[in-house]
Amino acid sequence: MDVKKYIGETTEYDKKQSVEIKKPKSWCKSVSAFANGVGGFLIFGIDNEGNIVGIDNPEADAEKISEIIKARLDPIPEFRLKFEKVNDRILIILNIISGEDTPYYYSADGILEAYVRVGNESVKATAVEQKRLIMKGKNLSYDTQISSYKLGDYAFTKLRERYKKWIGKSFEDKDMISFGLSTDDGYLTNAGALLADECPIRWSRIFCTRWNGLNKSGGTMDALDDAEFSGGLIYLLENGEEFIQRNCKKMWRKTSTSREELPEYVERSYHEALINALIHRDYLVTGSEVHIDIFDDRMEIYSPGGMADGIAIQDRDLLSVPSTRRNPLLADVFERLGYMERKGSGFGKIIDAYEFQVNYKEDKKPAFHSDRSNFFVIMPNLNFGTQDGTQDGTQDGTQDGTQGNKRVKLEDQLILMIRNNAKISIGKMSEATGVSVRTIKRRIAEMPNVQFIGRGFSGHWEIKEDQ
Repeated sequence: MDVKKYIGETTEYDKKQSVEIKKPKSWCKSVSAFANGVGGFLIFGIDNEGNIVGIDNPEADAEKISEIIKARLDPIPEFRLKFEKVNDRILIILNIISGEDTPYYYSADGILEAYVRVGNESVKATAVEQKRLIMKGKNLSYDTQISSYKLGDYAFTKLRERYKKWIGKSFEDKDMISFGLSTDDGYLTNAGALLADECPIRWSRIFCTRWNGLNKSGGTMDALDDAEFSGGLIYLLENGEEFIQRNCKKMWRKTSTSREELPEYVERSYHEALINALIHRDYLVTGSEVHIDIFDDRMEIYSPGGMADGIAIQDRDLLSVPSTRRNPLLADVFERLGYMERKGSGFGKIIDAYEFQVNYKEDKKPAFHSDRSNFFVIMPNLNFGTQDGTQDGTQDGTQDGTQGNKRVKLEDQLILMIRNNAKISIGKMSEATGVSVRTIKRRIAEMPNVQFIGRGFSGHWEIKEDQ
């Protein structure tokens, strides 16, 4: 074991100079936090400055650690103890395994306290976090819980329309049960309630604002446009995207043979971000809502609740973050409706769609931020601060000498979109790339490795990988 990489407390590691027998809470709260989270290591024998001081009587202290955990933690988490010799000094390595019987409480004087890991600290769980841990321990999620709302009191026209459009079949009443949206005795699950046209869960809302300037205090006219939407998730998704589209402009520039459209924001990216905000938000946070804030230089999409596993997104490799579903039933329904995919996370898709734009630069890369109760996706305005092109479709006469390179890049975009969704329409390709339908058709016709199999809705794209 390379002990050096553990020095400096992080989300999954903590250190103590000694085993404090008389004040076990000082380190037991980390045991609770690790067991309630993704697990971690607690190393005894390292001081606050990171110096390896060692443990004088490691075998006796290891026995005390084991005794205290069994006496003070309820339930008792799975753990492993080992000794590590570094520079002739002995360290005790306590490995706490991520538990399934959450919450794991620290017990003292008749009081039970659950802890969670926030950055490099173990902090007392909030009421919402305790509810979340209780549900995790019961292998439950918010969306699978049975509500007090009756199926017969609500309509699902948006759900039925989308299902018919995507699947080509009518959504029948029995599908409500098979999708997990209602019970045999006619009660909606929370997922079912969130998909009802008149959603009874009042914090199923989106607040949308186009701000005047770079922040929320833009001067004499703070907001140029604003809207609030309440209702079912499909309704929120459609209206949220419509708000974004009416507050986004496109620039364009002339090439030697046609013109290239330069969108401020990438439809595929904000679609993915909004889907994630609605599906993966923490619905235990009552009185909250998703926010879409558009500024001159960026768009921010906010959703209540941090990462499901508690680790801040800015501390992780975005392309290797595992897909963790806070609301797995909702995610499954939206996958069946063609809004999202089962595999992988949306972070890579948001970034990739930006990188394929002809007006993308490295400083325009989308960013992500989370803490224990909030999640933000920040998407830069691709045209902010640029002088290339003219807004609203007015020709500026600029010739682009790199038309051949842009052409290759568009073909790469089309290949990526087809790989992600073999049934994607030409119209959707046009919207995602900002290129006209006519141009998309021409480019695909010139690509020998791409062909459409079948006809109409039942058909699909195929890519010949050997070309």
